[in-house]
Amino acid sequence: MKLKDKLLTSFFELENKAVLNVDASIHDMRIQAIDAFEKKGFPTKKDEEWKYTSLQSLLKKDYIVLPNSDEVTVELKDVKKYFIHEMDTYKIVFIDGVYSSFLSETTHAGIDVCLLSSAITKPKYRMVMDHYFNKIAKNTESFTDLNTAFTKEGAFIHITKNTIVPKPIQLLYFSTKDVFLQPRNLVIVDENSHVQIIERHQNLNNNSVLTNSVTEIYANKRAIIDYYKIQNDLDTASLIDQTFVQQKDNSIVSVNTFSFGGKITRNNLEFYQEGERIESNLNGFTLIGEKQVVDNHTLVKHEQPNCESHELYKGIYADRATGVFNGKVIVDKIAQQTNAFQQNNSILIGEKASINVKPQLEIFADDVKCSHGCTIGQLDETALFYMQQRGIPKKEAKALLLYAFGNDVIEKIKLVQVKKRITKLIANKLGVEIGI
Repeated sequence: MKLKDKLLTSFFELENKAVLNVDASIHDMRIQAIDAFEKKGFPTKKDEEWKYTSLQSLLKKDYIVLPNSDEVTVELKDVKKYFIHEMDTYKIVFIDGVYSSFLSETTHAGIDVCLLSSAITKPKYRMVMDHYFNKIAKNTESFTDLNTAFTKEGAFIHITKNTIVPKPIQLLYFSTKDVFLQPRNLVIVDENSHVQIIERHQNLNNNSVLTNSVTEIYANKRAIIDYYKIQNDLDTASLIDQTFVQQKDNSIVSVNTFSFGGKITRNNLEFYQEGERIESNLNGFTLIGEKQVVDNHTLVKHEQPNCESHELYKGIYADRATGVFNGKVIVDKIAQQTNAFQQNNSILIGEKASINVKPQLEIFADDVKCSHGCTIGQLDETALFYMQQRGIPKKEAKALLLYAFGNDVIEKIKLVQVKKRITKLIANKLGVEIGI
């Protein structure tokens, strides 16, 4: 059975079981979403937004679409190394799409750091869900429709007004089987509040895993959100990660994406500025090799005046790795005094490595400062020779130069413990043990 047919059959099986007692509006959303997916199907290279990334090898796998929660057996010792345990955090942990209360630390003390399944089934959350759920993720591509149709579990984070969350929040999704996972996250940060979130997806075995993740982030007036995505999965796992951000007046949102592993990683990141004096920061660093693929698609839509967006993506591609960067900035006619910056720099250190870049600016206002830049090059052999002449072995010298290339992205990490973890991952990826 083809994966599309299996998903359609599984959806109606899910509906017949009435697994979740959702209200009528969410039920209608799911029906509309599965109908939209059935019409669109999976994207192919004939679609402009997917012309450089083929999914054929992923769609031939026989995934478990509805995992059995009774078979999940994972202990802390199996996953501890994937936690950033150097600091105290809230934790929401899932194993094969099923919530693990044993590994998690949630709260309802003034803020909600809990489960989406609670939010979509309990009446006390109904007004919040009606206002926010699926409002910026709807009417997009088929993977988003598919996730909406199968929305069952994920993280629900609601930070009430005038709150600085005392510790960061970790979202961890572990897999142990040949599964097709579809987590859904909803993050709402009210006025004058601040939160830091770290997200990671990790395959614990050598199974074939495809994760189709959707996250909606709402930053209300003067909210500050720092979001970190650590992508360092096995080569048998692939990730379709879709993140949608809506910002109101004076809010600051930063999404930092670090891609080091996985067979195919597709990041769709969309920002919608719906207020004035907004700041949006999109930072990404990619370091991959072999036949890995990382495809970054970004969109920043400036809808109101006096706002800023800063976009910096850097990539290092070795062996036969493939990178894609498609960055679009749209400035509406009324969005005067906009300052939009976009930069993408790549280094190819393999003769068969490649990068496809498509920066796009659509500017309909006349009083703006908008710029984009793109460079593609190789390692500076002169600098490498200079360092070797001063006693630094070639391997370590190469690692230092590559780390320095991405350092301005790494320096944007505000959590020291996260910065240390990213630095360690880079050193491991480069095969060195120096303390960078």
